[in-house]
Amino acid sequence: MTRYESAIDVAALTAIDVHVHVEIDGHGHASLPDDLAAAASRYFAVDAARPDLDSIAEYYRERSMAAVVFTVDAESHLDHPPLSSADIATGAARHNDVLIPFGSVDPNRVDAVDRARRLIEDSGVRGFKFHPTVQNFDPSDERHYPLYELLQAAGVVALFHTGQTGIGAGMKGGRGLRLGLSNPMLLDAVAADFGDLQIIMAHPSVPWQDEAISVATHKHNTWIDLSGWSPKYFPEQLVRAANSFLKSRILFGSDFPLLTPDRWMRDVEQTALKAEVMPGILKDNAARLLGLSTPSKENA
Repeated sequence: MTRYESAIDVAALTAIDVHVHVEIDGHGHASLPDDLAAAASRYFAVDAARPDLDSIAEYYRERSMAAVVFTVDAESHLDHPPLSSADIATGAARHNDVLIPFGSVDPNRVDAVDRARRLIEDSGVRGFKFHPTVQNFDPSDERHYPLYELLQAAGVVALFHTGQTGIGAGMKGGRGLRLGLSNPMLLDAVAADFGDLQIIMAHPSVPWQDEAISVATHKHNTWIDLSGWSPKYFPEQLVRAANSFLKSRILFGSDFPLLTPDRWMRDVEQTALKAEVMPGILKDNAARLLGLSTPSKENA
């Protein structure tokens, strides 16, 4: 196993995409069961290819972008073996000029903390991706506090899916997936009790956008990424916050491969996001959060 060490030249980048899914491994194993993957493709109205990690690296290298890559370990709820986060970190080490690995552990496993510790110490992951709806856990439940304690002590980032999801959409009963577990207000308790843990609330948090903005306004260890939605559909209050009081904690994310950075960049031209905030959104905020540049004073 090769431990990840970044070799990213931030000055050479046009952007840092903080939300990129690895959906298939080198053996053809998929991150989601076939029925859920098909439903997600229908929801996003795409039939996108599922690139492997090497292909993702080349895609982002061609665009002079860096990408945070991860999978979601939801084995206990989906009864589907996850992709290996250790393998993703090893692959990112091969492409450490453009890729940044996050790990994923199923919070419902009794050995979640030990698994997370190994990914940090042995693989060098820089953060963890959680999807409360897909993983079927309440992130505010204190049963998960030992996991957050580890992440905080290690100085790695916790990225949580928030808001509606295309996974399970249109299936009978949404395939049993509960949207309420991804209400960003559930992260307020986590941010309050772990003040040094940097938390990304992923996506425009529809239908709870105001809750996400409220949490981010009050808890300055929280960030919002703009992935999963075409920018032309961003809620008005999110654009207003990104242009002003939250501009230093808003992050570019695409949700690749279901939504590509090419489309995101094209569609953002149709929004009211100000030109002067875009360098921070596209690159500078993420570089500061991930320790890829000299930290600058927050101006939110």
